[in-house]
Amino acid sequence: MNKQKNLYLLALIFISACSQNESVGNNSEAEDQKTFNWRLVTAWPKNYPGLGMAPERIANLVEEMSNGQMKITVYGAGEQVPAFGVFDAVSSGSHQMGHSGGYFWKGKAPAAQFFTGVPFGLTADEINAWTNRGGGLELWREVYEPFNIYPIPAGNTGTQMFGWFNKEINSLEDVRGLKMRIPGIGGEVLKRAGGIPVTLPGGELFTALQTGVIDATEWVGPYNDLTFGFHQAAKYYYYPGWHEPGSMLELLINKDQWEALPKHLQVIIDTAAKAVNQDILDEYTARNNRALRELVDVHGVELRKLPDDVIAEFKVIANDILEENAAKDPTVNKVYQSYKKFKEEVSAYHKVSEDAFVEARND
Repeated sequence: MNKQKNLYLLALIFISACSQNESVGNNSEAEDQKTFNWRLVTAWPKNYPGLGMAPERIANLVEEMSNGQMKITVYGAGEQVPAFGVFDAVSSGSHQMGHSGGYFWKGKAPAAQFFTGVPFGLTADEINAWTNRGGGLELWREVYEPFNIYPIPAGNTGTQMFGWFNKEINSLEDVRGLKMRIPGIGGEVLKRAGGIPVTLPGGELFTALQTGVIDATEWVGPYNDLTFGFHQAAKYYYYPGWHEPGSMLELLINKDQWEALPKHLQVIIDTAAKAVNQDILDEYTARNNRALRELVDVHGVELRKLPDDVIAEFKVIANDILEENAAKDPTVNKVYQSYKKFKEEVSAYHKVSEDAFVEARND
């Protein structure tokens, strides 16, 4: 009798376990088939070439690769949140995704600037290598984790231009009192050199320059600068873009909502962002020179190189600022040491590879 009773109990346990496993399997399958409709806010004007199209291309790729299971609606700056409200919107979870540049958030996370651009720092290829293969991505996610944000590289403009000026820059004296739109560490360098850095979103720059609210502005490079029509508001176009040698863009994802996604959708988003990260750099590389030729040959823009002594002084100031910021903030120091070490290593190799080749080719 006891034996029969035990067998009966074992059968009940077995049936119950099978039912639970079936239920878990069904739940997992249901989750995998669930549709997702996310909102993505950006720091750029809607459908703006390069910058603004990066999130659009990510959204299109994700929808296509997921066979419509995930749809992302992209909003330009000001449509749902201000350009500089993207970080907070994603952090709070009011929006699942954002697209921007890390140096906009230096007041919240000073180390974020290393994941956009550092004066006299890594070029586009180099920052991609540091981020993806040199430990940068892990540090980036560590910096953003307290804000409940999961970042992914999502575009790069390549080396930028220094910008548009309404007066000539022949010495450091010409920088003193200059009111210029320039964010990030580049803005700190300008301030220490005697200038007045201003942070404005892209959509406000033309009017600010035209009306004299600012004396100069950097934005991106010829491809985007021609689109904004800066040649109608300023006469001189200066290079090189010492302040942004390879500006990386970022896809921001609310971490709670990222972790709730099925694994295959996480892989799709990550893959789409990686594809667009390279695609945007290709776009700028292909189109910048044609736009520059139009600015100079058609619109009569005066292309100027910054004097060597001004560049040299900016470099000294930039290094001082980087060292000082690292000394004050352990998180900044941790990221800076990784960035600095990688830069030293990759620069040493490039002296006998890319740099040596370009020098030989252009002689």
